[in-house]
Amino acid sequence: MRVALFITCLADQFYAEAGVAAVRLLRALGVEVDFPEGQTCCGQPAFNAGHWGEARALARRTIDIFQDAEYVVLPSGSCTSMVKNHYPELLPGNREALALSGKTYELSQFLVQVLGVEKLGEGLKGRRVAYHHGCHALRELGVKEEPLLLLQNAGAELLPWEAAEECCGFGGLFSVKLPEVSLAMASRKVATLPQAEVLTSTDAGCLLHLAGRLGRLGRPLRVAPLATLLWEAYAGQS
Repeated sequence: MRVALFITCLADQFYAEAGVAAVRLLRALGVEVDFPEGQTCCGQPAFNAGHWGEARALARRTIDIFQDAEYVVLPSGSCTSMVKNHYPELLPGNREALALSGKTYELSQFLVQVLGVEKLGEGLKGRRVAYHHGCHALRELGVKEEPLLLLQNAGAELLPWEAAEECCGFGGLFSVKLPEVSLAMASRKVATLPQAEVLTSTDAGCLLHLAGRLGRLGRPLRVAPLATLLWEAYAGQS
């Protein structure tokens, strides 16, 4: 089985270890992983800003780069949703867009739904984990049980969190256009956060936003992408 890794802009710039972890994990599970070096932004910022012409140009470039991949996997719910749900919207009737949509998966979704992997190891045994459901992964991809299953089966203690499924307030351009509302939403998430050892999610944007608020409040807490924790689950790292 061959997978092309599509790393996201934020993961590339701020959480490079998530891409490394995804590659290591997939290869450890017997998957051949390729990294097309010509890849760029998926076009989500332009799409969300209403600049659909620019978004279409990036979509077409991405389609060309990944057209020969058997599967495309991303350590990101939001960018996965952009490719899977919005490329066909941007390019109606485009067969290549539909083909790419059909073979694109968020990492935990791919592990559970395609590889049939539900247990990676016990490297998270006893770790107190808070999981944030990013809006795109939860609401647009329907990815909810997959990350929780993988974390729990790795021995993690998933802590109850009343705001786990609430938006963190990042929303890309939303946090720029409505910073006061964005900040209030992040504050609500942080105020209800349980006493965890690590906070994780599928999306780098959410993690950056929440990590920034935690830092401002002087609350030391490890914030790590889901891909990083899943590799630790497999490798037995602490």
